[in-house]
Amino acid sequence: MENGRIAVPSNGQGGLAGTRSGHFGHCDVFTFIDVENGEIKNVSTLQNQEHAQGGCMVPVNLLAEHRVNSLIVGGIGMRPLMGFRQVGIDVYHDAERPDIGPVVEDLISGKLPIIDDDQVCGGGGGDGTSLA
Repeated sequence: MENGRIAVPSNGQGGLAGTRSGHFGHCDVFTFIDVENGEIKNVSTLQNQEHAQGGCMVPVNLLAEHRVNSLIVGGIGMRPLMGFRQVGIDVYHDAERPDIGPVVEDLISGKLPIIDDDQVCGGGGGDGTSLA
């Protein structure tokens, strides 16, 4: 990735030293990483919003409003994945590493795959195994 804004659903305060949330729609914050010419230029966070009203599209619309181009998840449900595709946000998959900094570097260097339809999960569970 040469240029753009990456979002990572994050636990606690987020940031490059933070960890990715196991349940993207219910994360504490989204960490935004702005990339220019293949280098990290800025890191910021945004508080997640409740999405009881509006369902899975609340985080989709929130990230679209903040000019996100790419999202890194450990898992995602089909409904939000389709929403991200509709608004032009590429969703990348990494289920192995919860640390934000290294997984962002992997995306910038082209090592993360775009998530496939067969990698989506059922959604909604509070135990971290369903990641909608």
